[in-house]
Amino acid sequence: MIKSYKLRRGLANTFIYILLAVLGIIWVSPLAYLVIQSFNTGKEQIPQTLLPMAYGFDNYIALFTNIGSLNFPRWYLNTFVVACFSCVISTISVLMVAYAFSRLRFKSRKKFINVGMILGMFPGFMTMIAIYYLLKAMGLTQTLVALVICYSAGAGLGFQISKGFFDTIPRALDEAATIDGANKNQIFWKIILPMSKPIVVYTVLTSFIGPWTDFILAKIIMGDARDNYTVAIGLQQMVSLEFKTRYFKQFLSGSVLVAVPVTILFLKMQSYYVEGVTAGGVKG
Repeated sequence: MIKSYKLRRGLANTFIYILLAVLGIIWVSPLAYLVIQSFNTGKEQIPQTLLPMAYGFDNYIALFTNIGSLNFPRWYLNTFVVACFSCVISTISVLMVAYAFSRLRFKSRKKFINVGMILGMFPGFMTMIAIYYLLKAMGLTQTLVALVICYSAGAGLGFQISKGFFDTIPRALDEAATIDGANKNQIFWKIILPMSKPIVVYTVLTSFIGPWTDFILAKIIMGDARDNYTVAIGLQQMVSLEFKTRYFKQFLSGSVLVAVPVTILFLKMQSYYVEGVTAGGVKG
């Protein structure tokens, strides 16, 4: 009986491991191909073989020095600036809203929480056309300022995870600080935030990745203002019918460079990110 159970368990585990290995290979293969071919220095612009015949950094160098009318360095800088400003504004907004809903008790608090959660369920693309015409009325279309406004304006609606984390911090700390003469603002900045490093890191990462990788909203707002393109729009231009036969390998190199900052952030802050997600999911 025991041997039969162990045999069935061993076969089941073997099947699961094989399935996971196959899925892992399928998931990693496109990424591996992209990285390998980005170093392809062959004459053909669109690679015809799985592995390059020659390797080098020519594509990366050409991406910043010789790519005609496609100004990748400008696009990279645009994306970095928009992502940084949006990240700072969004992080502060999310944390302050989450703290208010977690610690303060005021009239219609529950209603505001419910409204925020309901609005957060609607997909963002439903409002993109309306946002475009609002920005056009204000004269902000085709500007980086418009992107920062769009990415950070509604960030406070994503307060649920941060609120759940703040709920786990004992309220006795707030009461002790209040007795010592601290107000709500001082409690938030000097007591709660220093104790909330995991959720701050989580919020920073999510607030940075959104603007860094977004394509649809940026494309709608920027139109044909090529100098103000973000990296996502620029990479799409490289594989358009007009440019793909000339800049496909540069597109691969650009895709690798786009992934570098996000990968570094995750590797450096992975433990805090996981802790913030798990702790924030304890209470709602």
